[in-house]
Amino acid sequence: MKPRIYIDTSIIGGYFDEIFERETMLLFERFEREEVVLVMSELLVSEAVGAPESVRRLLELHMYKAEYVKNSDEAKALAQKYIDEKVVGATSFDDCNHIAIATICHASVLASWNFKHIVNLQRIQGYNAVNLKNGYPTLEIRSPKDLISHETN
Repeated sequence: MKPRIYIDTSIIGGYFDEIFERETMLLFERFEREEVVLVMSELLVSEAVGAPESVRRLLELHMYKAEYVKNSDEAKALAQKYIDEKVVGATSFDDCNHIAIATICHASVLASWNFKHIVNLQRIQGYNAVNLKNGYPTLEIRSPKDLISHETN
């Protein structure tokens, strides 16, 4: 079974960011070669509505091959538990919602460039502690740097 990589909005934006574009493009190449399964949620799509045209085009280009998962009341409740347990503050609800959706859909990993609220060891430990406390599996959370090959030819 191929790994299923859930992406948050920062991954789409990273494709067009000078700092993150190389690793993001390499991750998208893995999606295109179907080495891994791209998982997108309706939350990602709704967040991209007001994004620049280039971001929306990239999203549309990859949507047809992606596994699409819906948001749910269950995911929203789990996201609220992350906040209630003070993993992050209430202003980070959407970040928490991405983590909850990825957890509930059993993604292999959540990919993000958000180092403040998501790809952060203390936060990851907090999210996973809440997951375990509430009967959910732990979730791998990584930046694209950890999800691409670093081999050279």
